Amino acid sequence: MGAPAIVVASTHHGEVLAETFARYEREYDVRLVHDEVSAKQTAHDLLSTGHQVALFVIDSDHDQDKLYGLIAGTRKVVPTARRLIVSHISRFRADNAAFRHAVAAGKVDALLLMPQGPRDEEFHGAVGELLNEWNATVATPVVENVRIITPENDALTRQLLDYCSRVGLPAGVHHPDSEVGREVMARCPDDVGRWPVVSSLAGWCGHCPDVRSLANQLYGRPDEIDVDEVVDLVVVGAGPAGLAASVYASSEGLSTVCLEAEAIGGQAGTSSMIRNYLGFPRGISGMRLAQRARGQALRFGTRFFTGWPATGISACEDGGHHVVHTDGGDVHTRSVLVATGVDYRRLGVEAIEQMVGRGVFYGAAMAAARELAGDHIVIVGGGNSAGQAAIHAARFASSVTILVRRPDLTATMSSYLIDEIEWNPRITVRGCTRVVDGGPDDVGHLAWLEVEDVDSGARERIEARGLFLLLGAAPECGWLPEAVLRDERGFVLTGRDIPPDRWIGDVPPEELATTVPGIFCGGDIRSGSMKRVASATGEGASVVSAVHAWLG
Repeated sequence: MGAPAIVVASTHHGEVLAETFARYEREYDVRLVHDEVSAKQTAHDLLSTGHQVALFVIDSDHDQDKLYGLIAGTRKVVPTARRLIVSHISRFRADNAAFRHAVAAGKVDALLLMPQGPRDEEFHGAVGELLNEWNATVATPVVENVRIITPENDALTRQLLDYCSRVGLPAGVHHPDSEVGREVMARCPDDVGRWPVVSSLAGWCGHCPDVRSLANQLYGRPDEIDVDEVVDLVVVGAGPAGLAASVYASSEGLSTVCLEAEAIGGQAGTSSMIRNYLGFPRGISGMRLAQRARGQALRFGTRFFTGWPATGISACEDGGHHVVHTDGGDVHTRSVLVATGVDYRRLGVEAIEQMVGRGVFYGAAMAAARELAGDHIVIVGGGNSAGQAAIHAARFASSVTILVRRPDLTATMSSYLIDEIEWNPRITVRGCTRVVDGGPDDVGHLAWLEVEDVDSGARERIEARGLFLLLGAAPECGWLPEAVLRDERGFVLTGRDIPPDRWIGDVPPEELATTVPGIFCGGDIRSGSMKRVASATGEGASVVSAVHAWLG
């Protein structure tokens, strides 16, 4: 397979754009064409010879109808490619108004002003972001940070791939008899016959029985912390709230430890593209956002440990601080932020539960969507996470169906996502519908689902090779002591939501404080939270002032 291609279509500014994209010719196959027919034919030719198309660059100098035909045509030919419209300065203001809806609806990924001279790094920064996202979600990794050796692509292998995808580690799966497989197994002779075997660039090589083992090898164990050290803040959960708290606390000089049960980024890390987050006009994936936040926190001194969920909090024997317990060791701390977020509720259909990891997935499972290219995928859920999962899956699947119990998505999903879903010809929304049964093919992989109209009770069997369940919030706080008060649904009460009889004196606790002094709560697990990335980030940042006041 040759280098991935960038196809540039321009009628009047081909020379300028050819010069602009010359810097990419070392690593991409840049093709310049002059009309919509040539662009689509070039894409067909590239695909037929085994090439991938990473990016279409479309000059707005085309006739309006032909331009929209070209946008739609390139998406039909190569749905995984990113699409960029460039506009000459003489028409940029008009184009910005004309194509604003197309960008908002996801018909194109970006509209940029055509460079007016050399070294337009603002332009190239945007192009780099588009290529970066394509490489992270579509391209086969050139360098594999993690190699998984197994004779069978089973449920555990898919879980390991999904974890690597969520934390931004390029990974590949290889058969033991392949060249890469033999090379890795030569370094792991003691693990022959126990699958999968995992090798990482960090130097670890061995049998990997679960995702936690991989996380431990990559990021270490909490018992590596000196037990005599009492840190200022332990953040439990590395989603948006926990990451924001880690950045702000450590930047202000607080010794900070962040514990994450799974992947840094939490559920937000599975979002393929967040388009309404402040400061990212072209959107950013949850994985990239989490990576950047983790890098910031590390720079200021936060220590991260993943793969060890908190199992409890207790008071130190002398009563001077808290102890956060994990199966890998205890961490002594003066204050705690609980930011463990929520998990997806279970569907409760036994036949479906038996196929989890074999076509059935809780959460977005971005890596799994790539394996279902050309199949029909069903998404169950009406929140933003479900919408983002559907849009990502539509880049690979032949068709995607969103099932919701409500009549439509308007009550639970952001408008920009609804617009993008309505425009996408591969996505269908079925309201007032739920999954009641399902079954496998001959090898145990999901093959069909039975769905039911919640009003009439009528049932229908549909073909489906993938089922992604994003069913809403179930709080992850059973490990907290009973003294931390929760509401009737299990979410943690904070601030003025705490009943007056639990206040200390006549003043309510701080806005993010719980009923236990020194323990705070932020993000989705908090009762009354907005369940949005931006609001969780704000809570994580704002809790630091309360921590300072408590420590003072």
